Amino acid sequence: MSKLKLPGEQLAFLREPREIILYLPPDYEAAPERRYPVLYMHDGQNLFDPATAFAGNDWGLEQLADELIAQEKIEPLIIVGIYNRGEERIGEYTPVKDRRGRGGRARHYGQMIVEDLKPFIDREYRTVPDAANTGLGGSSLGGLVTLYLGMQYPQVFGKWIVMSPSIWWANRSILRRANGLKRKLSVKIWLDTGTCEGQDPEACIRNTQELCKVLVEKGWQMGGDLAYLEDEGAGHNEKAWGYRMRHALQFLFPLKGQSEQEAEQQNGRGLVSQKKRLLQRRRERLGT
Repeated sequence: MSKLKLPGEQLAFLREPREIILYLPPDYEAAPERRYPVLYMHDGQNLFDPATAFAGNDWGLEQLADELIAQEKIEPLIIVGIYNRGEERIGEYTPVKDRRGRGGRARHYGQMIVEDLKPFIDREYRTVPDAANTGLGGSSLGGLVTLYLGMQYPQVFGKWIVMSPSIWWANRSILRRANGLKRKLSVKIWLDTGTCEGQDPEACIRNTQELCKVLVEKGWQMGGDLAYLEDEGAGHNEKAWGYRMRHALQFLFPLKGQSEQEAEQQNGRGLVSQKKRLLQRRRERLGT
């Protein structure tokens, strides 16, 4: 694992150094001719190290990626974790201000990623730089900013990981933005939520279901370029998101040579069984 700081004085949109953490696949040094897809993730301090993660609970992403690559379930990839800036996180991860005047600086944050960070990574590491091989992901407000930046830069990010997105922000403005898309974007999306998130879990589920419905109406196909999961019993926390990354990575970064249909079937078996359990438990609660 490499931990880097970008020199703010040399980059147009950075007021101060930006800390990132970098995962390189196990064969990176041994295969000098090979190039790799890249996944950019928000809240980088939560991904790999319990010493820096929120409440000491990291996603375990290094071990997970190593495991899935070794088992030939995903293609080797580079993961770039972008550290948030604590009190500035809300501002950077929200596209518009809320009614209290908070937030609204996601455009600036996106410029930093697209115009500073990505060119730096593509220059210094052996990447496949096109959109089809570049992902963006995050959870909570990180899921919200992934949606916003994904829609702003579909020519840059062709794979999105949207976990437990904060759709509620600014009176669900992100839904209006998604509804306003004039055409379906050529991107592949992983979307999910837990069933026990926040003070009003049902509202979280409804918001995510509504987003999923909008995407389907725009032309995304469930199981094709869109995967949706409601994780039964899962809360709004790092452990739940780290667990679901197994499915997200297999959906978005299947091993080359493995057909998309095979990857979807392999990943879909777990999703379908989990969905069936969810529906059954809901029926039991309703007495139907």
